[in-house]
Amino acid sequence: MLTELKVGDTAPDFSLLDEEGRPVSLKDFLGKNVVVLYFYPKDFTSGCTTEACSFRDNYKPFEEKGAVVVGVSVDSVESHEKFSDKYNLPFDILSDEKKEVAKAYGVLGFGGFIAKRVTFIINKEGKITHIFPKVDVKQHSEEVLRAIEEIK
Repeated sequence: MLTELKVGDTAPDFSLLDEEGRPVSLKDFLGKNVVVLYFYPKDFTSGCTTEACSFRDNYKPFEEKGAVVVGVSVDSVESHEKFSDKYNLPFDILSDEKKEVAKAYGVLGFGGFIAKRVTFIINKEGKITHIFPKVDVKQHSEEVLRAIEEIK
């Protein structure tokens, strides 16, 4: 059964390997940064590439707002490394090959094979402030930036 998270819930902690094989945990950012945790289905697919590049192209405003962007899919560290290098992504993308984090966030879909495209904004205290279950990959980073401005 998938978890049904809602705004106001404490975000489930996680520790996953990034595109360089380094562990990254949610607790690394608590007290310091707002976290944009975006799940996506698959490296190198058109929608996922468009979404990642949109976050890349708008990354400076996220940094200026004290936010970090973290992408998660069930692809391997090796796939993430190639994807990140090819598109010069300035943020971490994490490998959830065991699908545990996708399950914890309730975003494992498509027969349990890949993550659905869902974004969570998590405040510095670890609470979910926004959930975006429907994403327009071209406009999404701007939509997320506007939502971060609402966080106090």
